[in-house]
Amino acid sequence: MIKINENYLKLQSGYLFPEISRRVRAFSEKNPAAKVIKLGIGDVTEPLPPTIVQAMHKAADEMGSKASVKGYGPEQGYDFLIEAIIANDYKSRGVNLENTEVFVSDGSKCDTGNFQEIFGIDNVIAVTDPVYPVYVDTNVMAGRTGQAGKAGEYAGIVYMPCTPDNNFVPQLPKEKVDLIYLCFPNNPTGAVATKEQLKRWVDYAKTNKAIILFDAAYEAFISDNTIPHSIYEIDGAKEVAVEFRSFSKTAGFTGLRCAFVVVPKELKAWTSAGKAVDVNPIWHRRHGTKFNGTSYISQAAAAAAYTDRGKKEVRKIIELYMSNAALIREELGKLGYTVYGGVNAPYVWLKTPGKMSSWEFFDYLLEKANVVGTPGSGFGAAGEGFFRLSAFGDPANVAKAMERFKKL
Repeated sequence: MIKINENYLKLQSGYLFPEISRRVRAFSEKNPAAKVIKLGIGDVTEPLPPTIVQAMHKAADEMGSKASVKGYGPEQGYDFLIEAIIANDYKSRGVNLENTEVFVSDGSKCDTGNFQEIFGIDNVIAVTDPVYPVYVDTNVMAGRTGQAGKAGEYAGIVYMPCTPDNNFVPQLPKEKVDLIYLCFPNNPTGAVATKEQLKRWVDYAKTNKAIILFDAAYEAFISDNTIPHSIYEIDGAKEVAVEFRSFSKTAGFTGLRCAFVVVPKELKAWTSAGKAVDVNPIWHRRHGTKFNGTSYISQAAAAAAYTDRGKKEVRKIIELYMSNAALIREELGKLGYTVYGGVNAPYVWLKTPGKMSSWEFFDYLLEKANVVGTPGSGFGAAGEGFFRLSAFGDPANVAKAMERFKKL
């Protein structure tokens, strides 16, 4: 008798974003004339920058020539991309890395979900609340949790509330934890962490022999020069942190797929007997065993984002999305909504009106304004009563969505 991994049966209903798609699809089938504006899932709407498209064409031509065709590439990524990443994202901010500390992949969603595999089941996990669902769900699948309670919180996970009272930056846990998920700029709240705040987390991790999984997928949207773009800007972070980056939102790669993970050689974990082991070679083994590498065409495209022209074109698109965020913040503020985020991140986090639950506001907004957002409760118990709007959209559509809010 074949047995199922029963940890999957602990998972709550459906993954958040497919559930949103299901509800929108059902509404559209009943209301075919409705012109729905989607500000829910953070998918890009602008075309890829011309320099990136040209690099893809060139790479595709190389694949069509016997003299330059590429077969399996290095699982860790091509040096031409890794060197561009180090020079532009890290050396420029005073952080030195070796090529063997950077691992190119096909997405940060995959990486943040997969990284937990190399750690023991008995580790105590800490997550912010609200939180990107992948962090929690993959640990549920792995068997590190008990069942979920009525509020959706899983036994065995330490939830760190992020509320207006703490500016959506969690306090250090009172209990000892081993694996800490942090995301800044934050998805979904749009909050950022200062150097002083991140230093406290690094110090905590060093004291408790913990590891921080730091999701920096939205660092390119930071506008405040005092906010760190990388956790490695904090002294000692290489000893306790893994960093995840993505080209998905930065350069519009949601349909192209390319990202990377930084695993410093100073990073240690421990055996049950207390022996220190290097994390970098263990991740290298896992990465090479389960992944055959990101396509050459995608990596060539990603490298083009670091050229002078590529940087300008990418920055122009980021500014477009952030102008959307500014418009959403401004218009909703005028209407009396309490809004957060949207300054250093492409997400606006708002308090639902009255006593509406997150999903009630979702249905109300879809029905009355034909606008789609993301219910805050889908990100965790502390997200109840909040709602996320994405700035990834055509500016004209974002403006139309704000007009519809005014008529509610």
